[in-house]
Amino acid sequence: MVRKITAFAIVAAGMCIAGVANVEAQQPELNAPDLVLINGKVLTLDERSTVTEAVAVADGRILATGTSASMRSLAGARTRVLDVAGKTVIPGLIDTHAHFKAAGLGDYVVIMGRAKTVAEALEAIKVFAAKKKPGEWIVGGAWHPPSQLAEKRYLTRQEIDSVAPDNPVYLRTVGHFSMANTMALKRVGVDKTTEDPSGGKFERDAAGELTGVLVETAIDRVEKAVPPWTEDDEMRQFTIAEGVLNSFGITSVVEGATEARDIRMLQKLVASGKATLRTGVMFRPEPPADLTAWEAIMAGNGASSGFGDDWLKFAGIKIFYDGGMTLKTALMREVYPDSHDNYHGVAQQTPERLKQLISICNRYDWRVGVHAVGDLGIDQVLDAFEAADKEKSIRDRRFVLIHASLIRPEQMERAQRLGARVDFQNAFMWDKAATVERFLGKATADRAVPTRTLIEKMGLNSLGAGTDFPVNPINPFLNMYIMVTRKDPNGNVYGAAEAITREQALRLYSSAASRYTFDEAHKGTIEPGKLADIVVLSADYTAVPEDQIKDIKADLTLVGGKVVFQR
Repeated sequence: MVRKITAFAIVAAGMCIAGVANVEAQQPELNAPDLVLINGKVLTLDERSTVTEAVAVADGRILATGTSASMRSLAGARTRVLDVAGKTVIPGLIDTHAHFKAAGLGDYVVIMGRAKTVAEALEAIKVFAAKKKPGEWIVGGAWHPPSQLAEKRYLTRQEIDSVAPDNPVYLRTVGHFSMANTMALKRVGVDKTTEDPSGGKFERDAAGELTGVLVETAIDRVEKAVPPWTEDDEMRQFTIAEGVLNSFGITSVVEGATEARDIRMLQKLVASGKATLRTGVMFRPEPPADLTAWEAIMAGNGASSGFGDDWLKFAGIKIFYDGGMTLKTALMREVYPDSHDNYHGVAQQTPERLKQLISICNRYDWRVGVHAVGDLGIDQVLDAFEAADKEKSIRDRRFVLIHASLIRPEQMERAQRLGARVDFQNAFMWDKAATVERFLGKATADRAVPTRTLIEKMGLNSLGAGTDFPVNPINPFLNMYIMVTRKDPNGNVYGAAEAITREQALRLYSSAASRYTFDEAHKGTIEPGKLADIVVLSADYTAVPEDQIKDIKADLTLVGGKVVFQR
């Protein structure tokens, strides 16, 4: 399926690929490639960082690379030849942590990401509510009020009531805080007398009245009451979302916290032949209080990590542990700078329970990825990994520290000894670095996402880069720009010593990223035998001025040798 630009606010530009033609057979048609791409600057990212001119593709895989003349000589009468006129060609990009379905929700939720003030946020809800019948649920798309809004705060239920009095409204943010209006709280039986759940709270004002802000586990009370989309809706959402990611040159993704229903929808999309994005899912069942029930989930039908194929596979089990830097909930060794009550952040369960959950996963051959941001949280996750390793080795299983934004050098060494990965997201520091500085101080903001040190301590192949979209922008070139420059939108530099090279940044999106799903033999570089996931760029990634890296676009995206996007 060839995708033009979608309605997801992507700006179209002219396609610059030229010279599509059939040529006469130079050898027996039986062995001829389906596609030959010539006259490019092909960054193969093989072990020697070879740069070549052309690529031949057959049966969805790379047949050969070399000079334009040698690749053209392989063409047969039915071979399609693409002359890319000197453009840079790279392996298909892999985002190792995203919640990409959000890219297909534009018609289904209130788009909150553009709001810069409380008034703008309320106006977006008001406009959306005008399209709804009284009593119908209104759901918001992901956003980040503390860093996004001028007021640096969440909306109150009373404010939401003022623009949507006749509908239950539920506004997601980044997974640790949400907001609900009065009608939504009434629908789920929450009032000011309701007790806070373990690991969360219903925020109250000084008078003891509910503000409508839901923290951590309190979110579930409302989240579970929101009616699910129909299967047709979800298929459409995923189809749109895959096209959006393709438009950025992304050909594979690790879906960061996947529900069973979404796995079924992705499987149906693959079975329909319409999938254009390879997906590794981090299955996220909600851990029940009873560990016997958790064990039953892990035993399941006998599947374990790695089950699947080139299009869809189980990457592992996702477990949440602490919160986030920009939410003031990351679990920190040191007390928060402005704390008056010895506050160190939030853990969603005890260290002992975390060990039990991971032990059971390991017993049934499930690789585990744990959301841990603060250094104390990372300490406790590594303790749990080490405990599991003593029961059954995890050293070749690539357990994952997800985010690990405030990881310290000695923790990197512990992770490396365990054979664990760290999959981080420099994109957090794009529009949120100032918020991190406000909550945790400049020194902590400077050491956040310590990319260069991670490479030095753990090696590039134990790492991967993602975005945590929709928390952060999905654009991989913006993310690479941040890795290379450590700059925010205002040009402020955070942690200049942690900047890395362009090639390292690109490998974190390709050759290194492929190892998350144990696919390094199948994708991540442009080499014979590997999947023909290839991107043609609008500019030379290796040569443009640093400040222009973020402006690079995908002009053409191939998945399995088929054009799935062209600008």
